[in-house]
Amino acid sequence: MESALLASSEAELVQQAQRGDRSAFAELVRRYHLGVIGVVYRLCGDPYLAEDAAQEAFVRAWLNLNTYRPLMPWRNWLYRIAVNAALDMLRRERPTLALDDDSSLHGDSPDPHATLEQKEREDLVRRAILTLPSATRAVLVLREYGGLSYREIAEALDIPLGTVMSRLNAARQHLREQLTPWLTPQEVNS
Repeated sequence: MESALLASSEAELVQQAQRGDRSAFAELVRRYHLGVIGVVYRLCGDPYLAEDAAQEAFVRAWLNLNTYRPLMPWRNWLYRIAVNAALDMLRRERPTLALDDDSSLHGDSPDPHATLEQKEREDLVRRAILTLPSATRAVLVLREYGGLSYREIAEALDIPLGTVMSRLNAARQHLREQLTPWLTPQEVNS
């Protein structure tokens, strides 16, 4: 049965889960857990809050699974729930920057100097992202870290496509302004 779940398509798993199959939903959670964690982590900047928001998103998805209609990919629907869960938690909590890194999301470099430099750069980017308004931050995170297309972001956040494009442009401009002092000349010109 387990190997059959692994081979099942997303649509089949969603249908099975909608019929109450918890193992099918568990497989969906397994497939999307890291993606959801990555998106909500970049929205809130705190790995513990991200884990809580991701857990909340999966609970909400399970409880509302009967409302999902395959008009949009399930991943987009789930990311919408995850973004809302993260924003709800941010409203209740003050956003904080974690002192530890998100190395569980990335491979570790064997070179300590390169690792330290990478962590410093990630921290600068994370801080700059956290200064964005939450609606703009959500669009940027879904595009750059969630890998969603503009149309998928519009569907996931229930906003017009033009709003996605303008928020993404504003986010990139803001980050460019915030990060330019720390970029190398090659990075500025790229």
